[in-house]
Amino acid sequence: MSRIEMVNPEQATGEKKEILSQIHKTFGVTPNMFKTIGNSTAALKMMWAGFGALGAGKLGAKLGEQIAVAIADTNRCEYCLAAHTALGKGAGLSAETMALAQAGKSDDPKTQAALTFAVKLVKERAHISEADVESLRKAGFDNDEIAEILAHVALNIFTNYTNVAFNVPVDFPKIALR
Repeated sequence: MSRIEMVNPEQATGEKKEILSQIHKTFGVTPNMFKTIGNSTAALKMMWAGFGALGAGKLGAKLGEQIAVAIADTNRCEYCLAAHTALGKGAGLSAETMALAQAGKSDDPKTQAALTFAVKLVKERAHISEADVESLRKAGFDNDEIAEILAHVALNIFTNYTNVAFNVPVDFPKIALR
């Protein structure tokens, strides 16, 4: 049971209803995470805008989902691990690829560099070195993409904290944390 009441999209009004309708149209359902953060129109708006902005970014859905599962496992967020594993498979990634990403691993060197950096950002609370950024450049990421990796991490920390702090019920097929 969620620690705060989940908003019923049918009873929402105004801008909150509009955003929840967009979310429902995108997913075919309104995931519990959005119903929970939807108590605040500002927080809902921020979260949804973040997904929209990064979805239109340079990194693409596949790498975005791999980063998401690595961060979810690092932060012990069962909800985001389940949701992003499903979304990653929907983006064309195999179960094996998603399981590797959950562990912060990839068979692709460029993806591995991004995952290593993303996990380090979380574990070191953003206290990284010039060498950490340089490793991304050597792997082929430009400054736009490096900033976008950080943005993916930040959005995933927000969603992880939402789900863990409020004990949001998982409404995606469950995946075991490592």
